[in-house]
Amino acid sequence: MKILHIDSSILGNYSVSRQLSAETVARHKAAHPDATVIYRDLATDPVPYLTGAHMAALQGKPVTDTALADDLAIGDGHINDLLAADIVVIGVPMYNFSLPAQLKSWIDRVVVAGKTFRYGASGPEGLLPQGKKAFLISTRGGIYTGDSPAAVLDHQEKYLAAVLAFIGLTDVTWIRAEGLALGQDAKDATIVQAQGEIARLQG
Repeated sequence: MKILHIDSSILGNYSVSRQLSAETVARHKAAHPDATVIYRDLATDPVPYLTGAHMAALQGKPVTDTALADDLAIGDGHINDLLAADIVVIGVPMYNFSLPAQLKSWIDRVVVAGKTFRYGASGPEGLLPQGKKAFLISTRGGIYTGDSPAAVLDHQEKYLAAVLAFIGLTDVTWIRAEGLALGQDAKDATIVQAQGEIARLQG
């Protein structure tokens, strides 16, 4: 059993998504004591942004620059992490209605034609091995679910779910803590609710 744990919040010890993602991983470790955890902190060890040189190399241009070769190896490492993991836990705070830039950069490195998806006669096909499970820890300052008028602004959860499905990861469980900016009582209540969901998880 291998668990890939990814954090993307820039708030360090003040981050609710980091707190809840750690509790989620601990829950799975309790269920699978022999599991190996690979931890990636995208805020303290960010994935370099894509450049034209990256795209040229991915399309077959020979790589003669050592720095570029090393950079491409970083991307391959993140792909290998994802391919090897049985369980993926990602802390996903909402920043300005979408994802942290750090997480978007990781996505740009793991959604790669020929490695995590391919184009076939019937269109794109995800290449991630079947059986993987993802547990996505979504934190938001406001309320974006149900009949909230702000639901239309949610480009965080919908986008990430679509990206993961595109590469073949469709067994996704969301643990959500929203309304974190609506006062201390609301914050405490939504964290407790999320913690209850984590306690009931089946690995």
